[in-house]
Formats: sequence, C-alpha cells, structure tokens
Amino acid sequence: MNGPYGLEVVDNCETCKLRGNGFFCQLPPSALKDFDATKVTSTYPQGAVLFLEKQPARGIYMLCQGEMKLSVSSSEGKTLILRIARPGDVLGLTAALAGTPNEATAEAVRPSQVAFIRRDDFVRFLAKHPEAYPMVARQLGAQYQAACKQLRTVALSSSVEERLAKFILEFSEEGLQTKQGTRITLPLTHEELGQFIGTTRETVTRTLSEFKNKDLVTIQGATLLVRNRPALEHLVAA
Repeated sequence: MNGPYGLEVVDNCETCKLRGNGFFCQLPPSALKDFDATKVTSTYPQGAVLFLEKQPARGIYMLCQGEMKLSVSSSEGKTLILRIARPGDVLGLTAALAGTPNEATAEAVRPSQVAFIRRDDFVRFLAKHPEAYPMVARQLGAQYQAACKQLRTVALSSSVEERLAKFILEFSEEGLQTKQGTRITLPLTHEELGQFIGTTRETVTRTLSEFKNKDLVTIQGATLLVRNRPALEHLVAA
C-alpha cells in the first residue's frame, strides 16, 4: 500500500518483493512467519532519528527501504559518520545481542521503512530458530568489515582527494549508467560528507569544485555525474 514520504509500504515479509540476496529476512518459511508476526513496521521521514548513541538498546531495526547514517560524536561536538546503512542491513544488532547501549546514532538520510523487533522478542526468536544464526553472523561480519574500511579511509588515506574519490566511487557502483557517465544522488550534504571522510565542509566543497574543474564530475544540486571514473580510480590507487 502507498504510505507517507513517497514510500510504497510493504508490511508482510512473506509476500514482500523488496527482499534481496543477503537480506536478514531471507529466512526459511517457518522462521519468516514468526519474524513477520514479531516485528512492527514503521516509516520515517528524512532527518528522523531512529535511536541515539549511548541510549539503552531497545531491539533491532531492519532497514527495508531508504538509507540511514550511523554516526558517533565527541564531547566537543565533533561527529564522525561510520557508514551509510542500506536496505537489508540490521541496525542496533550488536547492542541488542550484548545488552549494551547503542554504539552510534542512526538518522534517516532518505525516507525509510524499518521493521523493529524488541530485544527480548529477538532473543526468543533466535532461541526458537537457530537457523537464523548464520544471518546474524553475516550481518555482524559485514558491519565489522565496514568499520575497518571506514578506519582505513579516515586514518590511512593520504589526502582528502583520495578519501572523497573513494566515497564517490563506492556510491556510484549502483548508480544509473548513462552515455555521459554514472549518475548518483548524493545521500549526504557537504557538511555530512566532511563528517564521513574526516574533514571540513569547506574542504569538501573546494575539493568537489576541483573535481568539476578537471571534468571528473559534474554536479547539479544533489545529483552527481561521474564523468571520468578512471581518473577517480587513479586518485584512490595513487
């Protein structure tokens, strides 16, 4: 059914056509039925906060549609975006399993549909359906790899140009291919891009302008067109 924020809301996991390979809900029929009966589906507008860093974990959140940014902040007010969650990702999983506070803040960068399961219900679900454990392990492994990749990007990349080029290349992998290049809609503002790659908004704006002047990309609003992918790849490999 059509829902708010331009989303076509799907509330039944058993008939859902949004599921892709690697989604946590790719469960055997009996487990999927119980998962569907336990969850609560909600939609969120852009900018809505799903949960806060250091807040007690309430449960797990499976992202069905949209995108969420996960970030951590310092006492001085500095923010680092850890990753952008996409459909199929389970948020709050580590904290829910360990019974610890949330390690990050989750905020919608696009209108999103989320399936929520309370922590106690999820623990009971896993006890009843141990066949779901491989999917839990896959989610945890993917999140660990994403954290390592982000650490390498922020701490080990030698220049802002390399970090920004890497971001553009990764987000253009699923972009729209055109005769002019790969078209993507940037999920983050310039300030948020700075928080993602460990620099300032001004530096992001200046570096994007340099990319435009070199005809590596063109930008119109939030739409970015990758015109010279080999040149961006050279920046990352340099």
